[in-house]
Amino acid sequence: MHPGVNGKKYPNKPAIIMLNSGKIITHGQLNDLSNQGAQLFRSLGLKPGDSIAFMLENHPLFFPIVFAAWRSGLRYTAMSWRLQPSEVEYIVKDCGAKAFITSKFLEETAMNLEESLSEVKKFMLDGTSDGYASYEESLSSMPAEPVEDESQGGAMLYSSGTTGRPKGIYRELALNPLPYTQEEEDLGLGRVVEGIYGGDENTVYLSPAPLYHSAPLGFNTGFLSLGGTSVVMEKFDPEAALKAIQDYKVTHSQWVPTMFVKFLKIEESNRQAYDLSSHKVAIHAAAPCPKEVKEAMINWWGPILYEYYAGTEFNGMTIVNSEEWMQHKGTVGRALFGELHILDEDSNELPAGEAGGIYFGGETATTYEYHNDKEKTQEAISKQGYSTLGDIGYVDEEGYLYLTDRKAFMIISGGVNIYPQETEDALIMHPKVTDVAVFGVPHPEMGEEVKAVVQPVNMSEAGPDLEAELIAHCRDKISHVKCPKSVDFEE
Repeated sequence: MHPGVNGKKYPNKPAIIMLNSGKIITHGQLNDLSNQGAQLFRSLGLKPGDSIAFMLENHPLFFPIVFAAWRSGLRYTAMSWRLQPSEVEYIVKDCGAKAFITSKFLEETAMNLEESLSEVKKFMLDGTSDGYASYEESLSSMPAEPVEDESQGGAMLYSSGTTGRPKGIYRELALNPLPYTQEEEDLGLGRVVEGIYGGDENTVYLSPAPLYHSAPLGFNTGFLSLGGTSVVMEKFDPEAALKAIQDYKVTHSQWVPTMFVKFLKIEESNRQAYDLSSHKVAIHAAAPCPKEVKEAMINWWGPILYEYYAGTEFNGMTIVNSEEWMQHKGTVGRALFGELHILDEDSNELPAGEAGGIYFGGETATTYEYHNDKEKTQEAISKQGYSTLGDIGYVDEEGYLYLTDRKAFMIISGGVNIYPQETEDALIMHPKVTDVAVFGVPHPEMGEEVKAVVQPVNMSEAGPDLEAELIAHCRDKISHVKCPKSVDFEE
């Protein structure tokens, strides 16, 4: 729904609550701040269809900036605050941004961009620096009224990619006019969170992940468009998240599997100390969730977990609730939109149970392209016109999709195809492991061999004994050929 509608309907209701600082932005303030932002962009000469980019931590003004760009018809690119200056420069220039916004928290990176982005109008939150104007001061002189040519913009986020530089996921902007009277107007995933997850104006959504990712960006804007409230964690902490669910009576949330792993490492007595009864929907995606982890979370939180499979490309989507998942353990669901196809290397359709490339057909399959990269766009399209994110999987007889891994991550050792996800799933359940990554390294005889890099719970335990313990643990769980031959440790 248009922020101007919610601003008038719920002027004093919190739209955004920052968990650590307690900073609150109401729907009325969100409307005013986004109007002022839109006016600022127009004053800089930005027209509908132009681009801005921003690199921010989880900041109170993150969504006012998003809404400002959206309601002024701009294409906006949010990027990770962990990027190096050269990576930021590449994305800002590649997306054609005419304005770049960052924060005092990221001043060190910002100063390394002052010269290379000399032709881009630059702003900083929470202070100023050489070459950067104060965003807040610039806003203060702008009227809190909508721009005359309000129109619907959209995001162009960049895929991380497994090879080469990240690519922008580009869609044509409809630039539809945005009248205040149109109650049907929505933003981001508004219709999905309303129709599938039961979101409405009473929703309290907990957002624990970095906001620049497509899922937090989409779900937050979706719930906000319905008049709900987003509780944003500046940084994820498992017990702080449980306390937030209790204190703010959170109804909806969205997670990634590594967060579940951290939840499950909390002592049982501490887990039971929090009242989670308000929590009705816990959405998760982004990576395959180990079966043991998900089953343990359902046993703890109840059948409130909803998993989906989709990418920033949004070429298709599957979804599964807890009850279905318990009958089809390991699945990421059936197609919600888009036609699901499993294809071999020659684009031939594969039967149920046989792994191949995961493709979607239908209206949404080719509504995007990779910005400035026609070759990558074409590589993602099958001869039938279906599109893929590069993942491998299979469907069962009932049409439920199971992920195997990404094609680019596959390890070939002695002619055997090994998917790292299965090895990671085995290792992550060890009580001494916080996080893990598995990949292939060159081997003179086998071509590649499996290697793991582990973040241990206690770094003081890292060493040959823990390495042997983890390899033995893995060999008890899965085929020996899939187990790491060596383990490195990182904090």
